[in-house]
Amino acid sequence: MDSQNVKDTVRQIFTEYLNANGHRKTPERYAILDTIYSIDGHFDIDTLYSLMADHEKFRVSRATLYNTIILLINARLVIKHQFGNSSQYEKSYNRDTHHHQICTQCGRVTEFQNEELQHAIENTKFPRFTLSHYSLYIYGLCSKCERQNKRKLKEKQNNLNKKEK
Repeated sequence: MDSQNVKDTVRQIFTEYLNANGHRKTPERYAILDTIYSIDGHFDIDTLYSLMADHEKFRVSRATLYNTIILLINARLVIKHQFGNSSQYEKSYNRDTHHHQICTQCGRVTEFQNEELQHAIENTKFPRFTLSHYSLYIYGLCSKCERQNKRKLKEKQNNLNKKEK
């Protein structure tokens, strides 16, 4: 499905959600939805706020962004992730299943796909529970931080060896 068809579909889903729940259909809410569905990958509120500030017609407050994000999460059009201390969001409609690797040192988040892992989770039988979707976060060190730590350790040991001599 091309990006315009996706945007038209999510707009329709959002309209139905707003109607069903008695919320107003404001141009700002639709501008936020359109901006989100123009972003590839994760974003935070600050990034979204900056993108919306560049929008000539719709300058929105942070409060409007937070309130609209909540509506979009409830409409299942956006997913909220908690990566460490930071809240990140991503569009959820028409997205491939993917997993997240989070570096515990620098906080970098990397998306990856693994069909074997995906099939294992999807084919797992859960007692008295039907799986609809899932998120998988894997925490550890990225290769850059791993190299940095090894280099620091090596320097520390070299300094200790020099002191012993």
